Amino acid sequence: MVDFKKVKAPNNTITRNTAALAGKADNIYEAVAVIGKRANQISVEMKEELSRKLQEFASYADNLEEIFENREQIEISKYYERIPKPVLIATQEFEDGELYFRNPAKEKGGVKSEEEEE
Repeated sequence: MVDFKKVKAPNNTITRNTAALAGKADNIYEAVAVIGKRANQISVEMKEELSRKLQEFASYADNLEEIFENREQIEISKYYERIPKPVLIATQEFEDGELYFRNPAKEKGGVKSEEEEE
């Protein structure tokens, strides 16, 4: 579980050194794939946490007149708008070496092509 208050990722997109990203993985494509998968995990965590918090304010009444703005809901929404996007958090984790990743195809000796199997 990510503590979004302690995340050191920037709120805005910044230019990255692709050579440095590729250096932490075998190539830039593998680095982007790892960052993308981690960003998806963070996004799911954020969505679940936001849903839990907003569930407290859920109104099951069908009367539209009873629905009103809730200041706490607005504050929660503003908080989630201010925190860095999942891909920025994942990229920062990748650069800081906080992500563990492996390629199972390389551990087994690689994937054999059809020509090598014959």
